[in-house]
Amino acid sequence: MKAYKILHLGVLALMLVSCNDDLLNPVPKDRLASDLFWETEDDAIYAANGIYSILGSQWRYTSMDAYSDLGHFILQWRAESQIEKHTFDASSNVVADEWTYYYTIIQAASSFLDNADRVEHMNEELRSRLKAEAKTLRAFAYINLVMLYGDVPLVTTSLGVEEAKTFGRTPVSEIWDFISRDLTSAAADLPVVQQESGRVTQGVALGLKARAMLYAGRYQEAKASARAVMELGVHRIHDSYAELFDYAGEGATEIMFARQYAQNLSPHSIFAFYTANSLYTQQCQVVPAKPLVDAYLMKTTGLPIEDPKSGFDPGNPYKDRDPRLRHSIYVSGDMLADGKVLNTLPGNGSGDDIRSSAENVTPTGWYFRKYVSEADYANPWNCGVNLIYLRYAEILLTYVEASIELGGQEIDPSVLDALNALRSRPDVDMPKVTSTEQTALREILRRERMVELAMEGHRLYDIRRWRIAEAVIPGTVKGMTYENPDQPGTFVTVELTGYVKEFKPDRHYLWPIPFRELDLNKNLTQNTGY
Repeated sequence: MKAYKILHLGVLALMLVSCNDDLLNPVPKDRLASDLFWETEDDAIYAANGIYSILGSQWRYTSMDAYSDLGHFILQWRAESQIEKHTFDASSNVVADEWTYYYTIIQAASSFLDNADRVEHMNEELRSRLKAEAKTLRAFAYINLVMLYGDVPLVTTSLGVEEAKTFGRTPVSEIWDFISRDLTSAAADLPVVQQESGRVTQGVALGLKARAMLYAGRYQEAKASARAVMELGVHRIHDSYAELFDYAGEGATEIMFARQYAQNLSPHSIFAFYTANSLYTQQCQVVPAKPLVDAYLMKTTGLPIEDPKSGFDPGNPYKDRDPRLRHSIYVSGDMLADGKVLNTLPGNGSGDDIRSSAENVTPTGWYFRKYVSEADYANPWNCGVNLIYLRYAEILLTYVEASIELGGQEIDPSVLDALNALRSRPDVDMPKVTSTEQTALREILRRERMVELAMEGHRLYDIRRWRIAEAVIPGTVKGMTYENPDQPGTFVTVELTGYVKEFKPDRHYLWPIPFRELDLNKNLTQNTGY
């Protein structure tokens, strides 16, 4: 808890301005002057902590997958709904806010790196570690910027307003090079284990490098970086998938990098964000969509539900499914935090009846369970469960995917071992994968990423880099399938006929550069199609 308290104190250290001896220009009372800072070791620690404090809340964290085919924003008047439908343009506040958010992290990290050496009396090992942390967080920001906007300005020092207007866009390949170098450098100066939870480690730097190189299509580097994390010997797959997203799992070594939260001190409100309407009315924002629910395999056979041999029963659609389905999603028949049974079927009269006119009732028939802790039921706006940015499961999936794309002898028994480690959790226990055929294994891996990492912010980037977005996004939002009570044996699939998503391949594989950035900086150019 103490480690997290100082994260917010560190914000003060980033609010630095220059000053001089002119009495007509006193130090502003709401900011710290750089002349008065960077004097002690504690100053450097506070400044480094301030970078962490910028990391976003559940709105940003949970929204990314809802912009893909996995989820749906209930409130159609919100700007996020336009992003989901791909009807946005360069004036979207979501597009602008993401740009600003990541460049705020970059500016804070770069400011730290510019000034950390000014502290004269400081333990050099600590100085190197904090600088490595700043590099890692900056690289984290650049990975996301590249995947959202493509070529972006590569800024490596803290900038003034006028200087920032001179930067043009840097080719993506050069930014991937920069990320690779910075994370390699950072890993060398980071410990394998940190004393304070929430700080990035050597494994996080290497893991983010593995992610970046996978996104860049540099599979040999991605595999090598993932293997380096595996060889550290400090991370392992947690026995319980469900615990990872609740208080009980916060100490799991599988969780490598998470945004630290604490009830009463620095909470978020993810319970309210996902809550069933019958628990708290007019709160739920995002719900699961049919592609995600359908992606969970049958447990006994290990086959997709669309396979005639799978054993899938449309009359009992959640029976014998991959347990991660029920760990991640509430379906009709599940027990809610108030001890009552969820019922979303039309005409049942409950607060979750999909025919209800209430604004925040699920229109698909499902609610998200991931991160919804029963411990937060009494106060859903005071949640302290940490939000995960990097898990060891992702490292193993990166190792598997890079090996598949390299092909040939790279697909060896270690690849299946890594993939099956996720499926062998006691509370998952799915059939082992045995195929080593490249095409079949690629399909298995892609489905595995979809269900294992659902609502952890990966899906939008995955469907972009796999170039399948135009196949999975367009169309209406669909939900649960149920038996028509008026026509036994006839099944009806929920469909939001008036809500249509689009995806234009020549335009939507990148977001536009925000209009306000183009207006401020004439050296920036716009992405194609905007």
